[in-house]
Amino acid sequence: MDKYFSIETQQKLLDTGEAFVTLLVELTFLFIAISYFVALINQKISPEKIQKLLGARNGKGFLISAGLGAITPFCSCSTIPMLIGLLKARAGFGPVMTFLFTSPLLNPIVIILFIPVLGVQVTIIYAVLALSISIAAGVLLQYFKFDRFIKQELIGITTCDAPSDESTSCCSSNEEPASSCCSTKKVQQPSLYQLAWVESWSLFKVMMPYMFISMIIGAVVHGFVPTDFFTEVAGKDNPAAIPVAALVGIPLYIRVTALIPLIGSFIAKGVSIGAVMALVIGSGGASLPEMILLKKIFKWPLLLAFLSVIFIMAIVGGFVFNALIS
Repeated sequence: MDKYFSIETQQKLLDTGEAFVTLLVELTFLFIAISYFVALINQKISPEKIQKLLGARNGKGFLISAGLGAITPFCSCSTIPMLIGLLKARAGFGPVMTFLFTSPLLNPIVIILFIPVLGVQVTIIYAVLALSISIAAGVLLQYFKFDRFIKQELIGITTCDAPSDESTSCCSSNEEPASSCCSTKKVQQPSLYQLAWVESWSLFKVMMPYMFISMIIGAVVHGFVPTDFFTEVAGKDNPAAIPVAALVGIPLYIRVTALIPLIGSFIAKGVSIGAVMALVIGSGGASLPEMILLKKIFKWPLLLAFLSVIFIMAIVGGFVFNALIS
């Protein structure tokens, strides 16, 4: 191996492999656990009640969804099963998008880490900015009817493994049973926990190929993007540091909690607080792996609108922090 690769390249390959295994274990566990939890909620709480709480016509639905996003410690990729669950329960489209924006950017862990590193003032500005733009974006996307760009075939996914009360739920009564689930024999009704597991596992099988691709990309970016890359492209001598930081941040798969300990070193190397916050919002709010997963759910117009909101939020946040914080 030494003959073909330098020591530096070998280390990058090892870092990439380690990152891939970490992502594989972490995202697989989180995806199944979250989708199971959401499926269980959908089994126990009627869609009507979810629609009432998170209805697009009711202004408080946006506030509830923003609060839900702020208390769920999800990364950009692990919000996907929650997103699908809310859409399947027919929650309001605008509130669901508000949740998608806020969840990876605001949660108790982020707030707790922000305060000692950047202080109370910066933390409050960050929280207000993320909440206000997320709610405004949800309202606008709902107003312009971007819900028509959701792929309904995934949201309405059903499986033959989850029988209903009717014996003919999987097949016509005039056809021969094609599988055990279509048997005309009376079978014991599965419990809510079994139904939730079947639903979460079915969703996982559908999304797994896209998750696998996204994990490979995330691992390669982690292993081969140098640590000083950001400080080089978004240094104090670059007048376009803030938009560049936002643009660089979006393809990366870095949690906000992972970036916070690096903020001090970035600032010490001459990066402005605005560029740092643009990176935090861009990389925390979206990532290339998340885009691959969302492409399975969203059509291009909605996917591009989602990216635009994160990019605008990162740029606005960067200039606001530069203006208010010395």
